[in-house]
Amino acid sequence: MRRIRVLIIDEHEAVRRALATRLQRVEGIEVVGSTARWQEGVHMAVERLPDVILLEVKRSDGQGLVALRRLRDECPLSRIVVLTSYPDPDERREALRLGAVRYLLKDIGSDHLVREIRSLAPAPIDVPR
Repeated sequence: MRRIRVLIIDEHEAVRRALATRLQRVEGIEVVGSTARWQEGVHMAVERLPDVILLEVKRSDGQGLVALRRLRDECPLSRIVVLTSYPDPDERREALRLGAVRYLLKDIGSDHLVREIRSLAPAPIDVPR
C-alpha cells in the first residue's frame, strides 16, 4: 500500500516536532521532511513531491501567503493545508483563494488531523494484472 507523503513547514520547532511525532506513528503516513524556512520547504517539496503539505502562514517574516503561492506554483499536485494558531477570516479566505485545500487550527486532535490528511490523499491507482 502506498503511503501518504507529508511535508511540514512551520517556524516553531516544537510544533514541527510534535506534528512529525504524531504523524510518524500513523500507519500509511510518511513524513518526508520538516523545516522552519519556507524557501527550504519549497525546495523540499519540489524534490520530494509530498501528497500533503502542512504550512504555517502566520510567519514572523510575513511571508506565509507568499510561501503558499510559491508552493502552489511549484507543486501543483500537492494538497496544501494551512495550519494556524488562531483563525483569521480574511487570511482563511485568501489562503483558500490561493490554493489551500484546508485551513485548520494547530490544536486539532491527532485523529481529526489524520482523517483530514487521508481525505486529501490521491486515490490509489488500479493496475491491471
